[in-house]
Order: sequence, then structure tokens, then C-alpha cells
Amino acid sequence: MYEQLLQKKAKLAVIGLGYVGLPIALEFARQLSVIGFDINAARVDLMRNGIDPSGELEAKDFENCDITFTDSLEVLREATFFIVAVPTPIDEHAQPDLKPLLGASTSVGKVLKKGDYVVFESTVYPGCTEEDCIPVMEKLSGLSFPQDFKVGYSPERINPGDKEHTLTSIIKVVAGCDDESLDIIAKLYELVVKAGVHRASSIKVAEAAKIIENTQRDVNIALMNELSLIFDRMNINTYEVLEAAGTKWNFLKFSPGLVGGHCIGVDPYYLTYKAKELGFDAKVILSGRSTNDNMGAYIARKTVQMMIKQGKDVAKSRVLVMGATFKENVEDIRNSKVADVIQELKNFSVNVDIVDPHADSDELHHEYGFRLTAAANTRTDYDAVIVAVSHKPYLEKDEAYFKSITGDNAVLVDIKGLYRSKMRDLHYWSL
Repeated sequence: MYEQLLQKKAKLAVIGLGYVGLPIALEFARQLSVIGFDINAARVDLMRNGIDPSGELEAKDFENCDITFTDSLEVLREATFFIVAVPTPIDEHAQPDLKPLLGASTSVGKVLKKGDYVVFESTVYPGCTEEDCIPVMEKLSGLSFPQDFKVGYSPERINPGDKEHTLTSIIKVVAGCDDESLDIIAKLYELVVKAGVHRASSIKVAEAAKIIENTQRDVNIALMNELSLIFDRMNINTYEVLEAAGTKWNFLKFSPGLVGGHCIGVDPYYLTYKAKELGFDAKVILSGRSTNDNMGAYIARKTVQMMIKQGKDVAKSRVLVMGATFKENVEDIRNSKVADVIQELKNFSVNVDIVDPHADSDELHHEYGFRLTAAANTRTDYDAVIVAVSHKPYLEKDEAYFKSITGDNAVLVDIKGLYRSKMRDLHYWSL
């Protein structure tokens, strides 16, 4: 398998060409013959023209790549090594939504041949690959695992918007269903991952390793958020406390804030779901999730309280929210907790304007029911401004700018603490 792929006598396919799948496909396509498969025909057309629908890659990243973009199962059938990189979201009840993953398993199962390999990169609970995905592929292909085809797991570690920690520079965890598959999968990833690979002892170990990476961050951020709730009652700035505590060599540097996106705000629910299935109540993880999920509403309520203290009529007030994506300097709005801030403000009958240099207004309207406000840049009478996302253009703003867009006794809410110690006249608050 390895030699055939190297000699381009066999093809590698990547299923799911989002912010994870597309970079993987292009990296492999610099050395192998690759099929990039996505069920969204419009996205496929963009990629054929050297455009990344996720906005992460540039046109030059598509150059010198031996890759065929397609939404056709007949084309996908030409591959012998499949990498599945579809999203694994949660539903409205915070339960794992495996529809994209099982849909991809169905597509692969329809084209799977004896001797083929399938590697999953999607973040899942331990056991999902073997208990949920493999039976689907067996049923549709008529093949038996592991006699007829091999399966592995290599969790994605791409950080959207991060130009330093990229696919090639992050150690890749790999696992296979047996020693032979582990060796081939590891050698293939070593072709593109300069940082090297870590060979996990089993698929379940690799699945668990991925799921706790984001769970660990979630719990630690939840602690910072809870501390910010406590320190606010003491009139202490949390960022000043963290700055002082951070002078100790072994202090873990986490910050409070909104925890959204399709990883940290989602992955812990996959682990707690599996734990509950096994009869264990994951109290610490779920407590952290509850804290983080409620931060958006808390920030909105704090903003309203501050406006009332300044004599504002909340129902007649207008608030500007700066930033709508789930994190800084990306276009991605999935699971953005800024939407929670906006919704809670609207629950208080506040008039809300939203701006963002990266987000797409139509996508925001489709996902959350609000649009970006075109006229926001011309107003000079905002009663409050909430800087929700630390986009690069916002880092350059100063008090003069905020005073130019606000009326008397205005409030500035700085979620990420960007302007701490820089505001003199505005009524300032941060987590």
C-alpha cells in the first residue's frame, strides 16, 4: 500500500474538505495522487478554482498539487486509502451528532474494496470508530473487518487561524487496528508531518487522547471564568490577578472568556455522553461546560446593569457588539458564543448593532437570525460597546476611538481585557 501510493499507482482520498480536510489533502497531494471528496458541490467548484471556502488557505497553497476535487462516488471509488475528516457537532440537546460521520462512513462503505485502508480524523468518543463506523462500512461493502480492510485513527490537531501551529508542525498521533496498519499509517503521515508522529497503542487510546486535549482546556477556562465571577464581586480585575499569579514558573496560563467553536465547546460532550452510557456521571467536566455555556448571558446582563447605573433607559439604548466569529482572526462562526451575548441583550429589549471584519452577514443570519450592521460605523451615540472578539484591527483601537462612537456616560465592555489600564473616561469593565 505504502509503495503503491508513493509511486502513484494507488490514490489517497480525503473525505470532508473543511478547515481540517483540505490542508491534509493538499499536503498529501504534493507527494501523492489525491482525491478530495466533499458532498457540497458548490464548495468543490470553489476548490477547483483554488479558493478555500473556509478562508484559511491562499491560492498559492493549491499550486503544484496532484489533486482531483469531486463530489462523485465513482471518482472516490478510484482510491484505496481513505482519510475521513468530517465535523462531529452536537445537537440542540448537547448530544453527539454522528450524522456527518456516519454519512462519510456510508460513502466510504459504498466504494470500499478488499485491501483498502480507512483512517478517521474526526473527533469522537473512545470506541466510536470501531463500534459505530466500522459496522456501517462492513454492511455497505459486504467486506469483513479486519480481514478484508484495515482501519486507523489519527485525530486532527489543526487550530483555525493559527499560522504557527500548522498541520506539518504539530506531532501527529496515529493508531491502527494492528501492527501492520499502524506502520503503514504512521509512515504515510510522516511524509507530510515534519514534527513526526506518535504511535498510540490502540484506536481507543488515540480517540481518548484527542478528546481530553480540548476537555482539559475547557475545564481550565471554566475555572478562570468562575474566578472572574468571584473577583468581579470583590472589585478585582481578573487579568491583573492572573498576571501576578503567572509570575510563578508552574502556573498554568489560561484566561476567562467565551468558549465556542467546534472543538473546545463541543468535544467534552462526546466524552460525557460516553461516560454516562457506561454509568459514570462526569461531574467536573459537565460543571465546567455549564459555567462556560452561561458566560455569554452573564456578560450581557453585566452590560445592562452597568448601563442602568449610568442612567440609561435600556429599552431605548443601543449597543455595538464588535466581533461575531467564535475566535479572533477567522471567518468561522460555528458555535459562536457571541450569539448568546446578543440574544440576552435582545431579551432586555436592547437595540443591538453587530460588526465583524471577517464574518459573513448572510451566514450569521442563517445560523443565528441576525446580520452585520452596515450603518454601525457612522454612529456616534452608542450607549455601550462590547468588544467580544480580539480581531487584529481591534487591537489598535484606543479610548479616543471609542469616545468617538459613543454618547455621554457610555460603557465599554472588554471581554478579552485588551484595553486594560488604557481607559480613563469611559466606564470600563472586563472579565
